[in-house]
Amino acid sequence: MRYTLKDYQADAVADVLRNLAQARDMYDRHGSVSQFSLTATTGAGKTVMASAVIEALFFGSDEFDFPADPTATVLWFSDSPDLNEQSRARIQAAASELDSRLRVIETTFAEDRLRPGNVYFLNTQKLSKNSRLVRGTPEAAPGQDPLFDAPRPDLVQQNIYDVITNTVADEDTTLYFVLDEAHRGMGTSTKDRRTIVQRLINGQGSVPPMPIVFGISATVERFQEAMKDATARTALPPVLVDSALVQASGLLKDDIVLSIPAEDGEFDTVLLRRAVEKIKAASRAWADYAVEQEEPDPVRPLLVVQVGDKPTEEVLVRTLDTIYEEWPALGFDAVANVFGERQNLTVAQQVVPYIEPQRVQDQSHIRVLLAKSAISTGWDCPRAEVLVSFRPARDATHITQLLGRMIRTPLARRIPGNELLNSVDCLLPYFERNTATSVARMLMKGATSTDDEDTDTGGGEGRRVLFDPVELPPNPDIEDAVWAAFDELPTVTIPRRESKPIRRLTALAMAMSKDGLIDDAVDKAHRHLHRALDGRRVQYQEQVAKSRQDVLTMSGEEVRGRIGGGVTYQSFQESADPRAIEDAYRAATRALSPALCSSYVDHLVGPGDDEEDLLEANIVVAALGRVPEIAEAVEVEADQLARQWLNHTRVARKGLSDERQAEYDGLEAQSSQPERISLTRPKAAQADTKERLPDGSERELPTRTLHLMAAEDGTVPVDLNEWERRVLDSEMNQPGFKGWYRNPERATKESLAIAYQDGTGTWKALRPDFIFFATRHDGTVAADLVDPHGHHLADALPKLRGLAEFAEKFADNFRRIESVAETGGALRVLDFTKPHVRAAIGEAHSAKSLYESDIASDY
Repeated sequence: MRYTLKDYQADAVADVLRNLAQARDMYDRHGSVSQFSLTATTGAGKTVMASAVIEALFFGSDEFDFPADPTATVLWFSDSPDLNEQSRARIQAAASELDSRLRVIETTFAEDRLRPGNVYFLNTQKLSKNSRLVRGTPEAAPGQDPLFDAPRPDLVQQNIYDVITNTVADEDTTLYFVLDEAHRGMGTSTKDRRTIVQRLINGQGSVPPMPIVFGISATVERFQEAMKDATARTALPPVLVDSALVQASGLLKDDIVLSIPAEDGEFDTVLLRRAVEKIKAASRAWADYAVEQEEPDPVRPLLVVQVGDKPTEEVLVRTLDTIYEEWPALGFDAVANVFGERQNLTVAQQVVPYIEPQRVQDQSHIRVLLAKSAISTGWDCPRAEVLVSFRPARDATHITQLLGRMIRTPLARRIPGNELLNSVDCLLPYFERNTATSVARMLMKGATSTDDEDTDTGGGEGRRVLFDPVELPPNPDIEDAVWAAFDELPTVTIPRRESKPIRRLTALAMAMSKDGLIDDAVDKAHRHLHRALDGRRVQYQEQVAKSRQDVLTMSGEEVRGRIGGGVTYQSFQESADPRAIEDAYRAATRALSPALCSSYVDHLVGPGDDEEDLLEANIVVAALGRVPEIAEAVEVEADQLARQWLNHTRVARKGLSDERQAEYDGLEAQSSQPERISLTRPKAAQADTKERLPDGSERELPTRTLHLMAAEDGTVPVDLNEWERRVLDSEMNQPGFKGWYRNPERATKESLAIAYQDGTGTWKALRPDFIFFATRHDGTVAADLVDPHGHHLADALPKLRGLAEFAEKFADNFRRIESVAETGGALRVLDFTKPHVRAAIGEAHSAKSLYESDIASDY
């Protein structure tokens, strides 16, 4: 893979491969056909995950402990040639091993079967009534829908259904059918499409059913709808990607900013001018960011202007005139259209060329794009940052569809500390507050579906929808000493479900060598692990000797039976041949990693050694990989060294570019236990100024001063419940108070996180509400961590235990670490800096009892 998978992507790929292995086993053993889906929200990288799956199918994967399937053939089916080409290009960009194996089935396809080790792309239109690919299909059996029986064209000896039949009948081929429901196009009627999909999946007449159906979908419901006519298939568990993990990954923009008129009237040109100002401001911000990061090519953000289905010449002229009046420097070649007519426009003597939607992202000279409805399902343009829609309120679905195409982050990562560069703007001249609120609700839901239309807008927990928010730069009233104290605060990683410490250390060593943080880091890492293997080889010499014998011999039983007599069993042993030894070595690489196994062979074989010595070294590695205690011990050594290096370079890594730091963020996230990482100082924030009530009305939010990020007047809006406000006001009135920080709820680098384990043992994040800053008696600035939290929630006690473990390690970094809860009408507080409080939390059975006990005090 050319891309490093995000944690949630790797977990999903592992689950998909597990399902495919089961599906193939069911088909090989019993002829049972099966189906399942990979479901993930827009922007999750479903095609990238599918690429990793296909690469593992064809070539095997040490990372996922998955052997190659030499019989694997993939047939990828979608709704249109454009979508197939888009998917093919994305797979090619993601999977280096698949470059020459991606084949589009054209109408001239003349092979008799699909070949193993290839991905074939087919779409609905090529199976329609008049397509060459289906001519000559035999008559259907009674009671079945007729297949098309047009005569075969000259020189075509079989149609696509013959090809599928031959492929399924081939014992050396396993056909995996990928049904791409995530990128639904509009080229074929629903009825025709359903008939074609049903025929492919179920088979018909002499055409057999697809052995294994792997669906890719944005919603479970959509795949179920596509498969509702499937017959006699085993449904395997769907692979569901948590949308909150997608949002936390940084692949999707965090904030969607809506701008609407505050009064009745015609404001289309007013908001269009505002949209142009926003895209110009975004251009300046990205240019500044590129200079800061020493990047030669800044992101060139795109303004999308959405018009009605039949825009008049007057509307188009007014639109372009307004844009050019506000943006005189805009070139005449910087405007293009993606209208469904697929032709150039002439607007007041200016030619506005048509461009294929999938080309917009790479044509960075295009800065303004004219569009109608959803452009193209499956299209996305990460640099599209501002949308102004002239569609009326009744077209809310069209707006959310298009906005859903614009939610990917331009650099495929979150910009640390900058909420403005992690947002997308949507301006709605023909909306008022009530209808805009309905759009906001749709956007907050992320992936949803209706009977007729897709409203998947991606994202999940952590996304915000804001109405004309106020910008919050760093507050000039906050002293430098407060910011210095903020910079020293600890936060921790949230361990992932599965970690591979040896692979993590190797990747970390490569990164640190590249960045000059540790000289010869790869050699140092491997030498460290070689010593660990040498020591464990002696420590577990008896187990290693037994494993060596297992590598060198193959044990079996010979069964003999006589007619009319009994059955006898006789054991036998044969010496392993080089191929068997190679297989044993390959198994060891899955336990110890290919890189470590290779370097350890070099460690064992000297410069003057011969082929026999090399074979012996491979046998030793194969034997070591079979001893679980050795693999576990080496993983512990790798984990400890990775922690040591990450802690040692924590300050130095702050001087790297954001792109390089993002790589270390991913490596830190692979920790098996919570590990300290750095908190990032916020640079640009934004917040709503009004609270939206259930009836659609609004009221101004109260404000407070001395927040680390503040508007020009020094205030920040506060959206808190009643007792959170009581805590805030109480702290602000304390002697020596210097400032406060509302800790973000979402998983960003500027949010202080505390790891805890829920009832199932899964690691999760607690993000305390407040960090307060005040002067100590000696004049230095101290930080206080205060978290108002309800004791009635199911996760209250696990969170308190996580907070206690955090305080055990980092109490010296804070003056106070406290959790506040309301019980019996009074606020009660637990002070985690006290050892006896932490001990009581470890033994407690409920959070409520802790707040009501003597270890708590009145707040």
